[in-house]
Order: sequence, then structure tokens, then C-alpha cells
Amino acid sequence: MNRFEKYLGSGVTLPLLILAAWYLGVHDGFLDPRIWASPEGVIATAREQLTDGSLYEALGASLKRDLLGVLGGTLVGLALGVGLGTVRLLDELLSPLLNGVKHIALFTWIPLMSIWLGNGELAKVTFIGFAVFLPVLLNTYQGVRSVDPRLLDVARVLKLTRTQTLRKVILPSAAPSIATGIHLALIYGWLATIGAEYLFAVAPGIGSSIMEGREQFRMDLVILGMAIIGGVGFLLNVVANRLQARVLRWQAPQ
Repeated sequence: MNRFEKYLGSGVTLPLLILAAWYLGVHDGFLDPRIWASPEGVIATAREQLTDGSLYEALGASLKRDLLGVLGGTLVGLALGVGLGTVRLLDELLSPLLNGVKHIALFTWIPLMSIWLGNGELAKVTFIGFAVFLPVLLNTYQGVRSVDPRLLDVARVLKLTRTQTLRKVILPSAAPSIATGIHLALIYGWLATIGAEYLFAVAPGIGSSIMEGREQFRMDLVILGMAIIGGVGFLLNVVANRLQARVLRWQAPQ
């Protein structure tokens, strides 16, 4: 494979072509500049917001909500997933309910959350946490229930305690499924963060910046916000892929 073919296969070709078409479309009159801000206009807006600190404030607020929601939802999902997977009575009591809840669209919970928790930060973080709770729970449960029964037999023969069995047998065996759940949590959490900023009370955040740009008919703000959302989502996906790779490499037999 020569250098040109390698470059084409690197994944940057299509974004560069889209960027070039965008630039030419705006400057040659094919795209209405009132609807499509120019690339240099978006860059100038980004530079302005970096200078006055508003971009740092918005991104920091969104990331803080995302971190709190993902952390809370992941911890609850892990704990309940392990509990359902290891305690038969708990599984029989809660699994039917959770199997019904998982089919309810996420955004249909917003009216109830607004009534119960208001429209402030608590509601936003709870919404994000709920968005990541189910994928973590379901993947953890599946991983725990899929542990090889022979490993559990060995644990019983060795007279391991319940805690030792969980720590030395169940969790290591379920680690790939748990890592998949956390991967999904990172992605769903970021999407839910932007959705929460749209749907609950306006406060500093990337989603709020996009809404502000829409209301002011400033497409530079809208496109800048979209670019930041995509960039953060890409980075989160990279982090999640590396996490999964580490887990799978750690679990692989030597």
C-alpha cells in the first residue's frame, strides 16, 4: 500500500472533502450564508469564545454534568447487575420490572423527572444517570450470568467465600461484558447530557450554546457547538475502545 492509499484509508478523507465542499459552497454562492456560516466564521467564533472564556465555561459545565451522571448511573448499574446476577431471589423480583422499563423510551421520563426533581441540575444529572444505568445494568447482568459453571464449581471445591468468588471468579469472567456496558455508558451519557441541556432549564452548557445560536440565528454558534459535541463524542469513544482493549488483553490467557 503506497502513501496515497494509506492516506485515503485513514478516515480523514471524507471529512476533508466535506470541509472543502462547505467552504466552496459558501464562497461560491451555492449555500446561503444566512443559513450556512463559513468555516472561517466558525473558527473566528471559536477563537472569540476561547478568549473570553465562554467556551471553557460551557464545555466545563457539560462535562461536569456528564461525569456526575455517568459515574452515578454506572455505579448503580454495576451494583444492581451484580446483585441480579448472583442473588436468585432478587433476580426473580426485579427482572420482570426491569425488562419492561427498558422498552420505555428514555425521553418519555422527562415529564415525570421535571415534576419530581424540577428543571435544575439535579434533574439533568439524574436524566444522564438513568440513560447510562440500563446499558451498564444489562451488560453486567449478562456477564455475571454467563460465567462458566465449571469455574463456580472450582470455587466451591476450593471453599471460597461468597466475596472471594465474586472478586476472583465472577467479576474477572464478566469483565468484557462490564467493559461493553461502560463503553455504552460513555456514549449514551454524552448524548443524554446534550439532550438534558435542550429539554430542561437553560444553564451554561454546549447544548444551551446551540439553542442560543438558533434563537439568535447565528449559525456559527450552532455549527461550533455541533463540532464540539462530535469531537468530545469521538474522544469518549477512543477512551472506551482502549478500555475494552485493555480488559480483553488482561483477561486473555498468557
